[in-house]
Amino acid sequence: MILANPHTPTITQAIFKACADDFVVQEIMDISFDGQGEHCWLFIQKTNLNTAFVAKLLATWANIAPKDVGFSGLKDRRAITDQWFSLRLPNKRLPSLDFISFAKDFLKDDEKLTLLAQHWHGKKLNRGTHKANRFTITLKDVQGDKTAIDAQLALIKTCGVPNYFGEQRFGKDGNNLPQAVAFFQKILSTDKPYRPHKQDRNKHALYISAAKSAIFNALLSQRVLMGCWDTPIDGDVFNLNGTGSVFCAKIDDVIMARLATGDIHPAGILYGTSNRLSSNQALMMENEILAQFSTFKDGLTKIGAKCSYRPFRLMAHEFQWSWQDDNLRLTFTLPTGAFATSIISNLMMDENAPTRPPAQA
Repeated sequence: MILANPHTPTITQAIFKACADDFVVQEIMDISFDGQGEHCWLFIQKTNLNTAFVAKLLATWANIAPKDVGFSGLKDRRAITDQWFSLRLPNKRLPSLDFISFAKDFLKDDEKLTLLAQHWHGKKLNRGTHKANRFTITLKDVQGDKTAIDAQLALIKTCGVPNYFGEQRFGKDGNNLPQAVAFFQKILSTDKPYRPHKQDRNKHALYISAAKSAIFNALLSQRVLMGCWDTPIDGDVFNLNGTGSVFCAKIDDVIMARLATGDIHPAGILYGTSNRLSSNQALMMENEILAQFSTFKDGLTKIGAKCSYRPFRLMAHEFQWSWQDDNLRLTFTLPTGAFATSIISNLMMDENAPTRPPAQA
């Protein structure tokens, strides 16, 4: 069953993220710790604290460089999140004062840290290492026809939703996008090759990511308008569900059957200069969207950004929901890089829904 029109929200009004308890995230990591090595891995529960702040706090506590603190992904601030961090400690000695006690002086009244687990391991925790995130989200004072809401939830469970990058990818109030425009304009204003200073790489990575994400969201938005975000067009690239693997194939009964079961998904470009796989109608559509983002396209080309692909369709696993009076509780698991707001935006009638494509550049 194909969800032809994903943008038919059935919740007319609801309170989202009234408090940290309303947005709970657990990082799912598939790893066997060796008990050896110089990296201390800490599984920490954070309340109303973002990932970067805790990483800096850990570096201060352990008296190590920020680069020696590893984490897999950025998590929301206004939430309760369980997340892994790693600390590189060549002497394998932790400070005498435990981290939770150390951190108390740096926290506000509504902020909290709890240590859930600790292991020694031979490798640093790198970005994108975790397998998935498990969400428990509560929408309060929900208004709308509950029968229609349940029907929409059943469609989302079966058919998935458009896999937009959420508003978090673009910074507070979308500020990363104008900064990305300025970043690429500066690069394009000179004939010099792009060679970032070491201290600028993380900041530049945010701008590059925002640019790629903006292009992808615009392409996905066009596919949604055309009704083909979850069905293929000629020349499409396909993603194997739950993996980073992509391939091209002729659209036949086998491909359509695999799409119907969620085994594969049509995939869109995260623009780069190498290994573009799209062809025919899919390539034409990509180029039309890229023409609307000339600064980003030309800038990404100049810095030699690598091309990759992201599925247009997002399937939530272990998707369940329950009602308690007018409060709706959702639980589901999403793969790394997916945004829970993509699920919420297909339920709530919100003109500021985070699935809207960002401004062009």
